[in-house]
Amino acid sequence: MQHAALKSDECRELILSALAHLDHVLPAQAPLQDFVHHNTLHGYQHFSFEQALAENEALTGIHGYLAETKYRQFYAQGRINQHDIAAALANNPQLEAEKTVFTVGSKDIKHQDIFTVALLVDLPAINVSQLIWQVEELNALTSVQADVPASIAHSYTAQNIRALWEAILIKLDLQHAAYHPETLLDLSMEQTEDWLSISHTDASIHQQTQQEVAIELDATFAQVGDELSLRGLVLALSGKDSLDFVRPKLIRICASVLDEGMAAWHTPDAEQLGLYGAWRKSTDYDMSLFLHELPNWQQIVSNLPEDAIDTIILHLTEMDIPTAKWAGYLQRLALELAGWSGMINWREQHSNYTTDNKTPIRLADYLAIRLTLDRLWLNQICHDLWKVEANLTSLQHYFRKNLSEFMVRLRLYRGDLPEYLSHKATSLTIQLNSERSHRQHWQSLADLIWTWQFSPMVENKNRHSVFNSGWRLFRLCQHLGLQANHIEQCQPTELQALLTLLDEFTLTERSKVWLTAYETHYQHQFFNALRANHQRGRWATRETRPEAQLIFCMDEREESFRRHLEEHNPAIETLGAAGFFSVAMNYQGLDDSHASALCPVVVTPAHNVKEIPLADTENTLDRHNRGRKLNLGITNLLLQSSRSNPLLSHPVIDLFAPVTLIGLLAKTLFPKAQQQLVSGIANSVSPPVATQLHFTSDNDTVATPEQPKLGFTDTEQADRVTNLLRVMGLTNGFAPLVVLFGHGSLSQNNPHRAAYDCGACSGRHGGPNARVFAAMANRPEIRKLLAERGIRIPADTWFIGAEHNTCNENIDWYDLSELPNTLQHAFNKLQRELTHTQQMSAHERCRRLMSAPRNPTPETALEHIQERADDFSQARPELGHATNAAAVVGRRSLTQGAFFDRRVFLISYDPTQDPEGNILEGILLAVGPVGAGINLEYYFSTVNNDRLGCGTKVPHNVTGFFGIMDGTSSDLRTGLPQQMIEIHEAMRLQLLVEAKTQVLEQIYARQESLRELIAGG
Repeated sequence: MQHAALKSDECRELILSALAHLDHVLPAQAPLQDFVHHNTLHGYQHFSFEQALAENEALTGIHGYLAETKYRQFYAQGRINQHDIAAALANNPQLEAEKTVFTVGSKDIKHQDIFTVALLVDLPAINVSQLIWQVEELNALTSVQADVPASIAHSYTAQNIRALWEAILIKLDLQHAAYHPETLLDLSMEQTEDWLSISHTDASIHQQTQQEVAIELDATFAQVGDELSLRGLVLALSGKDSLDFVRPKLIRICASVLDEGMAAWHTPDAEQLGLYGAWRKSTDYDMSLFLHELPNWQQIVSNLPEDAIDTIILHLTEMDIPTAKWAGYLQRLALELAGWSGMINWREQHSNYTTDNKTPIRLADYLAIRLTLDRLWLNQICHDLWKVEANLTSLQHYFRKNLSEFMVRLRLYRGDLPEYLSHKATSLTIQLNSERSHRQHWQSLADLIWTWQFSPMVENKNRHSVFNSGWRLFRLCQHLGLQANHIEQCQPTELQALLTLLDEFTLTERSKVWLTAYETHYQHQFFNALRANHQRGRWATRETRPEAQLIFCMDEREESFRRHLEEHNPAIETLGAAGFFSVAMNYQGLDDSHASALCPVVVTPAHNVKEIPLADTENTLDRHNRGRKLNLGITNLLLQSSRSNPLLSHPVIDLFAPVTLIGLLAKTLFPKAQQQLVSGIANSVSPPVATQLHFTSDNDTVATPEQPKLGFTDTEQADRVTNLLRVMGLTNGFAPLVVLFGHGSLSQNNPHRAAYDCGACSGRHGGPNARVFAAMANRPEIRKLLAERGIRIPADTWFIGAEHNTCNENIDWYDLSELPNTLQHAFNKLQRELTHTQQMSAHERCRRLMSAPRNPTPETALEHIQERADDFSQARPELGHATNAAAVVGRRSLTQGAFFDRRVFLISYDPTQDPEGNILEGILLAVGPVGAGINLEYYFSTVNNDRLGCGTKVPHNVTGFFGIMDGTSSDLRTGLPQQMIEIHEAMRLQLLVEAKTQVLEQIYARQESLRELIAGG
């Protein structure tokens, strides 16, 4: 064997290297509470966009573009037009769109003409039955095709159509004969020799079959490792999937160690021994229940090494996987359950992840267990069917002696056979099972299958056929407006050139063109809107003092909120920035058990901030803590003890069932009123406590992510305030009120709730960041330091922190007790204006919601939006980032007054204050990953929601509070649910920056991460 020459250390290094590579191909989605939008294909980000999709499709088979039917819908709706298609074709020089294929009369047939037809209509090959239907039922030979444009169709008559068909067949040297599949059951030798073209050899049909199958056998077994796992090979030859047996056991094992509070029982000793060690120990008493009928299970389990890496090496060796293919085999194995593999890998890569379950988890542990279970069940399948061990050598040896069985099984389970052959093959595999008995039956059927695949009814790329070449050309010529006399003027090679172009213009190539055309159309609309709005927006300079300045997150959901507020009161200026507001911190709220990072995921905080009660609130705090403890105790009793404690479950259910039933009815019929009642009771039992933030520090030691310190020094605070103000260009003209709005989203029964929160705050609420920034900016010590840096904030300016709930439009205010009395009137006026804005924002959102009232008043719209947030049956509490399409970095005057339909990220930046582009460079580095992560996750979850998203919410089942499955034993589902992306339009983010091109070129040249995002497409 090939691996025998490798030493143990070399084998381990090989496995470790393979495991490290898996980080580039596995999903990188965090557990649910830490869900942050990211590039689904993060491991391919160093490729261009098109190449990344191609690489991923080659590995996983997932097509990374929208279905052509969707693009054609956009074309029919005018969302893509002929100009967009022409521009997209011209944009790809490899297509040579203007090149002429041939000329007939005065008509030039160019590449562009053929590609345009291929984009707009389907031109597939058909089979004999479909051709009969087309001819006899749809009159295809006497009437023009239904999808031919009217401007062309009027030039055809019934005689023209038939003449065109006959001219094509003559040029291709084809005859329209009527074959029937079952005529192949009784072939004459003359038919066989004619179809197989075997007159040049003396070999029999059976000998040829065996020779060809032997070659195919070697090719199939060579795929194991790179393209197939042993499970995949056995599935291809038996139709039996060992993963159906392995998956439930593997999920139970993994879920136990990943659980974050749902499971009542965990694997013993897991925190001490790790995943693999604890599972290996448990096999003594846990495995026999379901493995006692499997062959050699006791020997396999008892021989397991103590180390997971050694176990992987053992199994790969026993399965006879060549050493050169170990890395590919482990990759294929991990991708068969990519969600679970990705979660295990994420936990290993984030060892500092905070959870009560402290089990050390490694991807090697998971794969060692998976390989063990695979061997056990594959051994059973192989033993039952073929009486051999489940390893590559044994299987290859068996099928080399039974080539006919190999061919029949491979064709049957691949789905290649017509119905009559499929029925015979199925009967044979059920009745006879193996070629060891009744060899003649297997050989006869194999010969028949091999003969059939050379019949005129089977597609063969090496020859023309009526059903493929003839039919495709027939449809193409009609769309090109070609008549029979045109075809008669052509050489066969010219017609072959048409077919070659169609073949080379594959689905992937067409999808690239469609996507470019789709993006081009939106880009023109976007730029035209900006051009039309030029010099119409306010606040290019602050010649007058604004009444208030409101700073929002760059989130595109705030675009409509800002627009409605500015329309209502033009004296208000709004700005946008990354929603962590330059304050990266580990924040711990009053009731939080641990601190959470509130900053972009690419940043690791080095400072801690705590929420603490105000002085003289001891009594309220005591009531709050006792009430919270009571609430947690009742919740634990109802949701945990009632299902895990056999003594308590019956009395608890009897006691609480009536109350629970009433609550469920109220929650179903009157969700908003029920939520208000529950909140009122909760506040009376556990009253809210007035709090403040502990964010200052006198400790001048340098804080590090490894050793974060509590609070910020005055200099550190001034640095952060200065940075945000300079980034936004807010260094003068301060309003009396400056309000920072963080944002978050609250809804019921929503496992993906974190996906609606602030991406710049690691998928959490941004209110604490707004609150701490406002507190910093209000300190006299900080303002003095800012003045020394050239930023003079007037004494009558006050900063306020707030949080906007993007789901129900509510606004929470912080520290209003400190607001100066002189600004109370201005604040009250602002609140009234924000109330109007909340209603108008809700009114605009209702346009996109099917269940919203038609033509509601603003007040009714807001009520509906709030009800959605409180309704636990609502699958679409809000639509999140759906339809995001562009980002603008520049002054608000560029975009103010234009309608962008909640599709554009707005980031404030003043190029007049940044001649060298240093500020802009920081902005792009900060917001680039955030915007790209959101956009690309929505893109990929939309183009293939079943594979790159997590499908519909209907069968979703929360697993251990860390992930979701479909039902109880599926792969972990990653990406976004269908209900989040239904209205999303899958296109890449358009970025517009207000700056000199020279400045942008210099930044682009310096920053590799930006080149990767921008140049890569």
